[in-house]
Amino acid sequence: MTKLYVLDVPENTPVVKVAAEDPAVTVDRIGPYFEVSAEGPIVVDRRATGCRHAVWYSAIAGVSRGSQITQHDKNALRVERI
Repeated sequence: MTKLYVLDVPENTPVVKVAAEDPAVTVDRIGPYFEVSAEGPIVVDRRATGCRHAVWYSAIAGVSRGSQITQHDKNALRVERI
């Protein structure tokens, strides 16, 4: 399973909201973090989040073992299983 962790602060909420729009994605809470998970890849379009670049590039707290960020640029974030 692909898992991505995002710190629960107001600036990062749009990233989680856009990820949760995908019906294959589940969002849970672990302590002060959102755990975003899916059986397949997790893809978040930056423009859909409305995040500025500074927030976009700092929103990711980590990924689970077996997951890897394969794209994190001005267009999208993509996390996949390795």
